Order: sequence, then structure tokens, then C-alpha cells
Amino acid sequence: MNSRPLNQQFFDQPTLELAKNLLGKLLVKETEEGITSGWIVETEAYIGPGDRAAHSYGNRRTKRTEVMFGPPGFVYTYVMHTHCLVNVVSGEEGNPEAVLIRAVEPCDGMDLMYQRRGQDKREKDLTNGPGKLTKAMGIVKEDYGRPFFEPPLYIAEGKPPGSMEEGPRIGIDNSGEAKNYPWRFWIKGNPFVSRAPSSRKKSD
Repeated sequence: MNSRPLNQQFFDQPTLELAKNLLGKLLVKETEEGITSGWIVETEAYIGPGDRAAHSYGNRRTKRTEVMFGPPGFVYTYVMHTHCLVNVVSGEEGNPEAVLIRAVEPCDGMDLMYQRRGQDKREKDLTNGPGKLTKAMGIVKEDYGRPFFEPPLYIAEGKPPGSMEEGPRIGIDNSGEAKNYPWRFWIKGNPFVSRAPSSRKKSD
């Protein structure tokens, strides 16, 4: 695998743009067991203080959200229902925003992914959800605060994503009007997308 981390400047872009531009990029995790990687096929943007679905809504600053107040391009992990989820910190320093990586298409280390997820899994079920991909790739809560622009957990150039679709985010029904914001983005037709309801808009 000849993937090199993107530089820090890549992450210095508006959160909605970053959420789109992460599609097709390669997420890589190096562990003692080996290396796994996958092309990002689905993301969700969380626009900080004004977004009722964001952990940092109202500028809520806690031990969990602290990394979001720093510069973009760092790892924000948290545990939900026993599953670790991984986010890319975005937005300007002091403006806590993030992009959730919802799904990836496996690239390297698929045997290791099966070991971690179970040999009976269908291939598309290895990484077609935010908790599934972290388990498959060995991404853990302790990765919190790492830079995404250097090993062992980093994002590299991938492949052109093709057509993109967008629509409402998933699992945030208790967030008022924010549940309808079309801030989920995915690669059209990719089998590893966690869910593909009717889209709001398509862009090529």
C-alpha cells in the first residue's frame, strides 16, 4: 500500500465541503495486528453551536467535546451504545464542528476485518455503518485527539467518488428541526453505504 497522509491544510475547509470532499478518500489504521484501510463512502456533517444534533450544540464544552474546539484535522472518537464512532474535527479553531465517518468500502486488510467482525459476516456488512467500520479497522476511543494527517490513524488520497447524493442525517430524531438538515453525503450506488433513502439532491 503506497498511501501517504493528506497534509493538515486539506482539513481547513468549511465543514459541509469537507464532508463531501472526504468521499473517496482512504481511511487507514495501523495496528500491531496489521494495517486496514477503506475508501470513505458516507459522511455526516455536524455544524457545532447552532446544530441541535451536534454534541457541541450551544458551545457545550466538556471533556468529550474538548478536541472539537481545537484546530481541524484531529480525531474525535466517542462511544455510543458500546460502539466507538470516529469523526474528523472541522471548522475554525474555537468553532466546534465535526464530520462523522459513517461507512467505508474495504481496501486493505480484509482478512483482519473479518477476524474482528466475524467470519460469518457478508462483505458489505463489515464496514457499512459507523460502529462497524471502527471495529473492523481497530479504531478505538483511545485514538481521540490524534492527528488525521499522520500515522497510525490517517486519511490519504483515494479514488474519485463519482456521483454523490445527500439527504437527512440518521438517528437524530430528537434534535428538532436539525433532523431534516440534508447534511449526510454518500456515494451513489455504493453497496457499503449504511442506508440510502430517497435523496434530496444529486451532484456529479
